[in-house]
Amino acid sequence: MQKQAHRHTLYGNEKEAAPSVESLYLRIALHDDAEAFEQLFYDYFPPLCVFANRYLDDKEVCEDIVQDTFLKIWNNRKEQEVTTSVRNFLLTSVKNNCLNYLKRKDLEETYVRRRTEQVADGFFVSHDDLYTTRELEQLIETALGKLPENVCEVFEMNRFEGITYARIAEVRRISVKTVEAYMSKALKLLREELADYLPFLFLFHW
Repeated sequence: MQKQAHRHTLYGNEKEAAPSVESLYLRIALHDDAEAFEQLFYDYFPPLCVFANRYLDDKEVCEDIVQDTFLKIWNNRKEQEVTTSVRNFLLTSVKNNCLNYLKRKDLEETYVRRRTEQVADGFFVSHDDLYTTRELEQLIETALGKLPENVCEVFEMNRFEGITYARIAEVRRISVKTVEAYMSKALKLLREELADYLPFLFLFHW
């Protein structure tokens, strides 16, 4: 039996094409379009947090920096000039804000050491790997589709509906230990499939 997803996307119909990042930015800059800004934020907040996490180890600081980046984009929408693609503009803005934070905290040496380790491990930052939230949803669906149906349903109940382990055990008529085992199995798969995106996958509840 095919598994049914409990999440809902911002765009509703999965077959409906999402607005491009370029069109969203133009609506913001030219028409002060708050709805377009909300969609841009929804699309890129989690992946930009992941990008910031490549410079900083603190998840909350990463979130603060990305939020501040979006706030500046909105406040300066009439003055700022974007000479590259909007996607690269977002990446560059977050990167610069991360580097400024490191300078303020005198953490340049820590950053350089971390980047050296990443390069040595074959890890590097590419503009092509900045997924939108919608693309992340699709990656999650694909990964969860590899799980047994009972494991997937327990995972979604906890992570997407906020149901406690104890309540899940009661509803599903299984032990809490079994719920824990299912969650462990699901998270192990997601770590393998989604790597560094995992800490930021649950910033939004679909």
